[in-house]
Amino acid sequence: MEKKVDKKFTWVIKDFSSLQYDKIFSDKFVVSGCKWYISAYPKGYKVDNFLSVYLEVPDCGSLPSGWRRHARYRLIVVNQRSEKLSRQRFTEVQHWFDVTCSNNWGFPSMLSLDEINAKDSGFLVKGELKIAIKIDLLEIIGKVEVNGFHLFSSQVENVSRMFEKHPKTASEVHLKNPNIRTGYMNLLLCLIDTLRQSPQELPKDDLDEAHYALESLTDAGFNLDWLEKKISQVSEMKEKAKDGEIRRQEIEIELKDLKQKCSDVDAQLGKEKSKALAAKTPISFDDIIE
Repeated sequence: MEKKVDKKFTWVIKDFSSLQYDKIFSDKFVVSGCKWYISAYPKGYKVDNFLSVYLEVPDCGSLPSGWRRHARYRLIVVNQRSEKLSRQRFTEVQHWFDVTCSNNWGFPSMLSLDEINAKDSGFLVKGELKIAIKIDLLEIIGKVEVNGFHLFSSQVENVSRMFEKHPKTASEVHLKNPNIRTGYMNLLLCLIDTLRQSPQELPKDDLDEAHYALESLTDAGFNLDWLEKKISQVSEMKEKAKDGEIRRQEIEIELKDLKQKCSDVDAQLGKEKSKALAAKTPISFDDIIE
């Protein structure tokens, strides 16, 4: 199981001085939907008596054709007594990873073994050596694999968030064809995008089709109880919005009638005031002798 991290991953190597392997590997970790791991040569690679450390892309042969990743990263041998004494070859490096050029990049002479094994150096504490990496994905070309689904980079964030909140969403999907799997995921994303419309503006036909799409996804093995509840909520909100719109129109008609009645009453009141004022006005001499 890959560990999802923000931008930093730390690899703890136990019993470093006793390792008999030429090359060792960290656990896989995921940054921005892309899988990585760190590899190390405890006895050195191409350079004797040095620790060699590399950043690598796992299972690159199974990634979609044309994949490329542009990463900016910093590899660090952690000094466990003083962070200021931690060692890194450069402040940071940038590298394009792809299947045709190189799926690993690092440093053959990261840190001398003499310095690592020196007494009280701070690099080895209780036999443990720590290697950290800080990584930023600058650009992703092609599709990225997230939980077995090949996605465009623009889809990675939303799908990753969906799996974080609902990790069992695709746990029972057993479709093996990657194109069909991706097709169903695109259908799911389109369904979610449809539900993002305001309930009042969402066409009834789209809502009806949402139920059919949900049924199709469920038949394929997706666990979408959470989405079914959301569709029900949207349906209820749309009905309430419809009822509210009808009531709004009725109130507007009532208000219009009331305003007309008020206008008529106001005009009648004006006439009555004129009559009352005329009745109170004294009759002039000229009016009498007419």
